Amino acid sequence: MSREKGEFMEYVIETKTLTKKYGEKLAVNGISLHVRKGDIYGLIGKNGAGKTTLMKLLLGLTTANGGEIKLFGSTDLDRARRKIGSLIEAPALYKNETAFENMKRFAILAPTSDEEIRNLLTLVGLGNVGSKKAGEFSLGMKQRVGIAMALLGDPTLLVLDEPLNGLDADGMRIMREVFTDIIKDGKRSIIVSSHLLGELQKVATHYGIIRHGK
Repeated sequence: MSREKGEFMEYVIETKTLTKKYGEKLAVNGISLHVRKGDIYGLIGKNGAGKTTLMKLLLGLTTANGGEIKLFGSTDLDRARRKIGSLIEAPALYKNETAFENMKRFAILAPTSDEEIRNLLTLVGLGNVGSKKAGEFSLGMKQRVGIAMALLGDPTLLVLDEPLNGLDADGMRIMREVFTDIIKDGKRSIIVSSHLLGELQKVATHYGIIRHGK
């Protein structure tokens, strides 16, 4: 716990000397990370720096060799992870189905009404794609469907791995607007990784730079 100007700082993510090894390689090397409620936390690093491994540790997709993780102030990680939505690597979409139909499939895991699905698609700028199939979507549209899927179940934290990768200038602009809309009510937080400092600089409230797992 820490205090700033006498106020309690509410962290949605805290790690202490978090470590992950693959053989002899330290993919994550003693990382201590703090992400506050309402932040857009930009995790900056080159490919292979350890960004994805760190995110997988937060999500429980791989196991740490050492260190500690707290989520929403709790060490009961299984329970806390129910409040997290994630997009790791590219979203897996059914190419012959619409954005709405893809969302319906994933909503089986987090029961959501049709109205809520439409609201999420509108939030990410896909409210008017109608009957267009996912196979016809641009990369940016696919990434936005993936973010809408991550928002199913109304999570309070989003973990997004390289959602800006491969986007053109217009796609990046739209994605920045999406991030801003997601956190504008102050209830959600985002940790987003990228190797593009210039783009995250336009939207992130805080940064962490990762290099060789440090």
